[in-house]
Amino acid sequence: MKALWSTVVMGCLPLLLHAQGAPFSIYSNTIPNSRPSSLQEKTITLENGGIRVSDVVQPTLQVFRPAQGKANGTAVIICPGGGYVRLSMDNEGSDVAKRLTEMGITAFVLKYRLPNDQLQPDKTTAPLQDAQQAIRLVRQRAADYGLNPARIGLMGFSAGGHLASTAGTHFTQPVGTSADATSVRPDFLVLLYPVISFTDSLAHAGSRRSLLGPAPTPDQLRLYSNEQHVTPQTPPTFLVHAQDDQTVPVLNSVRFYEACVRHSVPAEMHLYPKGGHGFGLNNKTTKDSWHERLQNWLDANGWLAP
Repeated sequence: MKALWSTVVMGCLPLLLHAQGAPFSIYSNTIPNSRPSSLQEKTITLENGGIRVSDVVQPTLQVFRPAQGKANGTAVIICPGGGYVRLSMDNEGSDVAKRLTEMGITAFVLKYRLPNDQLQPDKTTAPLQDAQQAIRLVRQRAADYGLNPARIGLMGFSAGGHLASTAGTHFTQPVGTSADATSVRPDFLVLLYPVISFTDSLAHAGSRRSLLGPAPTPDQLRLYSNEQHVTPQTPPTFLVHAQDDQTVPVLNSVRFYEACVRHSVPAEMHLYPKGGHGFGLNNKTTKDSWHERLQNWLDANGWLAP
């Protein structure tokens, strides 16, 4: 596959020794694929207390640790959704991170850069650069958090699910050039009502336009239609979607699941008849809890064992 990546500038990695809830930069010095701009990051607090962030300039991780003595060595990096325009930092970020800590998982919420021509020379690769850097960084500093570097998962919601599935299918050619050989392959994927495909019949038009612009080439559409890039090396995957999702068609998850089956990738999918889009931690239309199903799946695969 032809690489479309731009250069990564690697400096000394920041030391990941921060208290729970304290965001820290995933880059120590120069942010790769960035340009000077007067644009400033915007944070909006909704009436219900929800946090939405846009125009991200400084990508960060925010760590949520399990209670003392409860950590099992598994980590999950969470990519909030928002159509590649904004990030839903609470209901698709911190709320989920807190629930994961109850499973003994150390959770990291990734505030990744959103595609923006004012901020990035190549906006199509900026989110993936940040996701790969987050995986690289957590894996390299696994000992600081008591983590098993072979148990680093990636979770994504909506457009964040597109980012996570891109990271899970494009890891053999990391973004940029670096002498760092640390693997950027997630050990497992958790995809919630994910944007998977950029094909005309399945795409969430807003996410596709935000990432690729108004006139993407056929090669770009193929490159970022992640159901077309599943291989036997794709990480085991857990998918959740609602059939009545009017924003991201449920067939996005179905097509990715089918591709996993074709390539003998372990996968589990939970489809709900109702719930719409963006339900986050709780689908109020059902008494069933997807995160309990996730806990069962993680446990069955040994990711919750000490």
